[in-house]
Amino acid sequence: MKKLALLPIAALTFAASTLANAQTTLVIDSWRSDDAVWNEKIIPAFNKHYPNIKVEYRSPPDLDASKWNGDMEARFKSESAGDLIACRPFDGSLGLFKRGLLKEVTEMEGMENFPSFALAPWQTDSGAQTFCLPMASVIHGFFYNKDIFKDVGVNEPVTKADFYWALEKAKRAGYLPLAMGTKDKWEAATMGFQNIGPTYWKGEDGRDGLLTGKERVDSKPYRDTFRELGKWASYMGEGFEQRGYNDAIKMFADGKAAVYPAGSWDIGTFRGKVNMGVFPPPVEKRGDACYFSDHTDLGMGIYSKSKNPEAAETFLKWMTTAEFAELLTNEISGFFSLSNHFFDVKDPIAQEMISWRDQCDSTIRNSAQVLSRGEPNFELEIWETSVGVMTGQMSPAQAAKQLQDGLEEWYQPQKESKQSASNGNCNCAPLL
Repeated sequence: MKKLALLPIAALTFAASTLANAQTTLVIDSWRSDDAVWNEKIIPAFNKHYPNIKVEYRSPPDLDASKWNGDMEARFKSESAGDLIACRPFDGSLGLFKRGLLKEVTEMEGMENFPSFALAPWQTDSGAQTFCLPMASVIHGFFYNKDIFKDVGVNEPVTKADFYWALEKAKRAGYLPLAMGTKDKWEAATMGFQNIGPTYWKGEDGRDGLLTGKERVDSKPYRDTFRELGKWASYMGEGFEQRGYNDAIKMFADGKAAVYPAGSWDIGTFRGKVNMGVFPPPVEKRGDACYFSDHTDLGMGIYSKSKNPEAAETFLKWMTTAEFAELLTNEISGFFSLSNHFFDVKDPIAQEMISWRDQCDSTIRNSAQVLSRGEPNFELEIWETSVGVMTGQMSPAQAAKQLQDGLEEWYQPQKESKQSASNGNCNCAPLL
């Protein structure tokens, strides 16, 4: 595939000329424990152009990303945060910008290499200011064990009927059909609700409908999403309520499970361990429009109180090049560059997932933009309701109503929304 030209190295070198006489040390703070790739691949590539800028990548020492927000708050308070800070999409990073902790990069050289949809998660609501560089998206779907599928005599699922037949055949053969649990909660929402949901609420149309109040969460698409999650429980094996994310990974990696509801970030986790294939969320019948989550997940910003702002901007400008885009995508498989550059994606599973962009409509997680600003928090409510349905403690209708009631407590467009016609015919029987 044709690659776009890099930004002129001479121009970038000139921008860093003031740093040439003495070594400068930059620190990158990130919740992602990709230290090996950054230290062995990405930073050395940068240093070929800028040998006098030393870069240190700092991630949570105990690999526990859940503690990162608290760690960063302490660093902001003591003004010891890294020069460059990994940015989550939308409201979390927007809050940091509003607090004056991230520099504006709207006019920075190289930002023209990113399309508007990629910039949006790291812009103010008006789109007038950009505060983080878009780095990568992650894609949701399903990994499957090719050897198990061959053993039980099923093909890669296309329709929901195919999907449940594959799970049933695996169950009858003594395999765990679905490697998933609900102990950690977030995976039920992220690899469950946000994985299959776009098929029901029609991707971006449905997401926009919630933002504008034209659609409600207690309508049929959301009840149907929960109804499907409820069906998963009978294929998740005994004791799934106490199974955590890492437990599910081990089961699939050990060849005990047929299907793993996945985020692309786990491609590398299973490389060399499982003869693996991947398929997008199944549709009702062959030929139906398909939808999937291609979530804008990771950005990078400059700490406003960095002691090395020029060097930090030099590094961020280098991150706008095709060189960085290719390194990121191919060295951290499952994280797909958001830039306009073209290059070959080497990992076959990553290549398959990114090819869905040509076949299906993509969207982002519907809780990411605006809807989790208030209380109750929409994202955390999706965690609770997804687990509630999968464990049989809530019906699909109850779960959808809880989400709707939560939004109506604080989000004006949903306060003013009207009950959808389809909701009037709700089959509100409890989940059996």
